[in-house]
Amino acid sequence: MVCPKCGKDDCEIVTETSTSGKDVSAGKACCGTVLLGPIGLLCGLCGKGKQTSSQTFFVCKNCGNKFTA
Repeated sequence: MVCPKCGKDDCEIVTETSTSGKDVSAGKACCGTVLLGPIGLLCGLCGKGKQTSSQTFFVCKNCGNKFTA
């Protein structure tokens, strides 16, 4: 792969991973269980919304430019 900025072919592949959202709340699951039984446990667990995404790109070792193919 050739860098579009400097024209050198000394590039490496890098993958960045990021997460967003919240984890499962143990407090909500426990409160739901106490108040509503097993259905409350399920309601407390369904609030999880953590999502993971990854992006792959190239980084030029000469100039440090980040770019995609």
